[in-house]
Amino acid sequence: MKSLSIKDIATKANVSITTVSFIINGKAKEKSISEAVIDKVQKIIEESGYKPNQIARSLRTGNSNIIGLIIEDISNSFFSRIARLIEDKAYKKGYKIIYSSTENSVDKAKELINMFKSRKVDAYIISPIKGIEEDIQMLINDGNPVIFFDRNLPEISTSYVGADHFNASYQSIESFINQGKKNIALVTTDINVPQITERYDGYRKALEDHNIPYNDDLVLKIHFNQEEDETIGQIKELFNDKNIDAVLFATNYLAISGLKVLKKINKKIGADFSVIAYDDHEAFELHTPGISTVQQPLEEIAENVIMLILKQLSSKTKLEDQQIIIPAKLIIRE
Repeated sequence: MKSLSIKDIATKANVSITTVSFIINGKAKEKSISEAVIDKVQKIIEESGYKPNQIARSLRTGNSNIIGLIIEDISNSFFSRIARLIEDKAYKKGYKIIYSSTENSVDKAKELINMFKSRKVDAYIISPIKGIEEDIQMLINDGNPVIFFDRNLPEISTSYVGADHFNASYQSIESFINQGKKNIALVTTDINVPQITERYDGYRKALEDHNIPYNDDLVLKIHFNQEEDETIGQIKELFNDKNIDAVLFATNYLAISGLKVLKKINKKIGADFSVIAYDDHEAFELHTPGISTVQQPLEEIAENVIMLILKQLSSKTKLEDQQIIIPAKLIIRE
């Protein structure tokens, strides 16, 4: 049997659609609807198996209690862990999260924004990419709360929560230098976003401050969307050709590819060769010896993102933008 619509229920009960709507939304008493009518409508609803449509309800009440979360890649452990934390914290405050990945594609990011708009989400939490500035500005102009995290678009006026990538990278390189390392490599990605360029800037500044000449040959920029086999080949070439004694991997997935290379070429991590990976991963703890990592403050990032979004949702006007930068932590594993 096909379930009835709200219009069908109204016709069957011989009342208006508005009356049915008030009963469904628990407003029958305040609207002085009689017990007899309430009972009649509820009986029809039970028999029909009617379930209120979330989108339809949002059109009536003006809010969906859903927040859209747009991230780069849910399969990346950094994003999956932070998405889970945001989801848990939002749920405790009465909100559900729907999320999807951009895979660093401008077209996909634009499609996701439009999809979330059609779902009438109450707010947006976005790890943005360049090229969607106009779409995000339109969301803000329409009065939608938007919070950026992990990545920022400085030309867009909205709040941002992220880690201090420059100092985390600087401290990593400094720890290598303090171990007496001289040929320090950086394996990074070619995405032109502040949180990646800041890791490069921290690397370069630490070398400069400790009078170690910068060598462009020791910086490997991996194309973001290339196959892992190609990445492994490039890292292998870097390790074979250069007399490297330490390496900072700017992302955890690059570090995992790097560990595969070390295994292939039988290069051991130890006194002669040190590794630090950006963003922790189970593989780094399980590896022998343990891989030192830069741990981003996921819990604090998620907490601040939810705090800012809830503040904005409860305010009638756009609040003053906040830039919350939280220190990352260098975990040295012997």
